[in-house]
Amino acid sequence: MRVLVTGGAGFIGSNVIRALIDEGYRAYCLDDFSHADFRNIYELPCDVITADIRDGSVFKKLPRLDAVIHEAAVTDTTIDDDNKMMTVNLGGFKNVLEYCFKKKIPLVYASSAGVYGDGPSPMKEAQTPHPLNIYSYSKLMCDRLAGAYFSRRGTPLVVGLRYFNVYGPGEYHKGVSASMIYHLYNQMKSNKNPRVFKFGEQKRDFIYVKDVAQATVSALRMKKSTIMNVGTSFARSFNDIIKAINDVLGKNLSPEYFDNPYSLVYQNHTEADIARIKNALGFKPRYSLEEGIGDYIRNYLDKSL
Repeated sequence: MRVLVTGGAGFIGSNVIRALIDEGYRAYCLDDFSHADFRNIYELPCDVITADIRDGSVFKKLPRLDAVIHEAAVTDTTIDDDNKMMTVNLGGFKNVLEYCFKKKIPLVYASSAGVYGDGPSPMKEAQTPHPLNIYSYSKLMCDRLAGAYFSRRGTPLVVGLRYFNVYGPGEYHKGVSASMIYHLYNQMKSNKNPRVFKFGEQKRDFIYVKDVAQATVSALRMKKSTIMNVGTSFARSFNDIIKAINDVLGKNLSPEYFDNPYSLVYQNHTEADIARIKNALGFKPRYSLEEGIGDYIRNYLDKSL
């Protein structure tokens, strides 16, 4: 089976390609390398297509494909360029949707738990969305566009995956938008006190990227179109992260708390209800927060991979 991954050189996309290859798929990576890192894929036996998803003509030149996994997006929630966020995330997604509907092939795409904003937890797919920033809004618009396409045309399969707070190997190029776990590790590895927003009790549903990649590839087996959460169903605090990193590094560094400058547009609590994906695919995360952080540090960060 031949599967194209847009944004395939990025953080989640490259992990999805690795999971596809491990399961015997032939993987194609489409990326413009503006928000990606070739080091994420240089060891992977995949075909690389350098292109921008905003360019509709790109999709006229693609090889024969059996499915598309769409990961390409601008993901920095602090970005000031709203136009770029919308043209890439929504405009590019529309091109991908149109291609998949014309070719009648399945599409699995990355949505985001950001669409829930500060809504009640555990967060369920059917609850009222409340995006707090332009990134989350762009993802909500993608969900609505996918729903409109499916309602109007019926086929093919379209599955949206609302990723919660993903961390793990391959995020190193992301800068400020890399995970809290990555940033805290870098501080603590240098024997600096980890800096977190007051008082470290904000809670997120942190999910290891290996679990996310597995869920994404598994979604190709879905029989009907839907939107599903991809999380662990457990909300863990920033203080929990600090303790887990301390334990792996053998340190005892205390947190340094500071005011949150993004308090008006910040999700203080995320927690996924994963009943839908569990029932549909039997999905169960393999890694707890402590296990994921341990694997990430020992097998990647400490080896500078």
